[in-house]
Amino acid sequence: MTLRTSDIDGVDMVILPPVRDLGDGFTVRRALPSAHRRMVGPFIFFDQMGPAAFTGGEGLDVRPHPHIGLATITYLLEGEIMHRDSVGSVQPIRAGEVNWMTAGSGIVHSERTPDELRPSGSRLAGLQTWVALPTRHEETDPSFAHHKADTIPVIEDAGTKLTLIVGTSDGLKSPVKTFSDMVYADIVLAPGARYQLKAEHVERAVYVVSGEVEVVGQSGSFAANELVIFKPDAEIVLRSTAGARLMLIGGEPFPEKRNIYWNFVSSSQDRIEQAKADWRAQRFARVPDESEFIPLPEDPKPVRYP
Repeated sequence: MTLRTSDIDGVDMVILPPVRDLGDGFTVRRALPSAHRRMVGPFIFFDQMGPAAFTGGEGLDVRPHPHIGLATITYLLEGEIMHRDSVGSVQPIRAGEVNWMTAGSGIVHSERTPDELRPSGSRLAGLQTWVALPTRHEETDPSFAHHKADTIPVIEDAGTKLTLIVGTSDGLKSPVKTFSDMVYADIVLAPGARYQLKAEHVERAVYVVSGEVEVVGQSGSFAANELVIFKPDAEIVLRSTAGARLMLIGGEPFPEKRNIYWNFVSSSQDRIEQAKADWRAQRFARVPDESEFIPLPEDPKPVRYP
């Protein structure tokens, strides 16, 4: 994980996530958590998946695995994934749609390329993010919600298109039910277009999916695969000369520290240890009709977060 400093006013830090190859040419870039920054608002995990091209007979196969204390948000830019979970959900997700899965007290799910797409091959690209739940909701009942693309609010103005995936921003409100203040948006800038990043949320960051952006009135720019974290209250106007696509994340930070181990998030380290023991003993509910699972990994070396 690389940290790049910036002299641009209003920018706190720039994180350059490393590339991880998960096999068969499928790569991810993990921007959060990092050794430099654990969270942005309630967002504690940010992965860019792909883009990947699967040949005939191949596909994504993320075997059943558990979560506690968080909600996952799956948003695809290209392709399709079949989601299955231990509360009985079976749901394909396609580009522009939103899957919100509340883990709460515990859920298990798998993510795979649908069977019907495997013979001819397929492409896949998207974002997988997690938001930590407020302490009073960490043990809420697990649940799953799917939102079609035509239900997600969009605003277009002067070459800027903003799709509000979750939360509130720019006078819009997403239909996705959340547990705390947050924003998560897909912003596409046409060549020469601008977007004013308002200070309506305490913590904010943009991840550059493609293209390049600059802060109007200042020198320097931000390139693809960089997570740019802004200072609270800073009002920023972003501009792209040749066009760009950005993911905006942020929200109100929690007063309590969050512990994270593998797929578990909690304000209590003891709760993390209990989840580890429960998964080793296979006490979590199972995904119907699936017998595979991802074993608990060995304890990693401690990571120091700021």
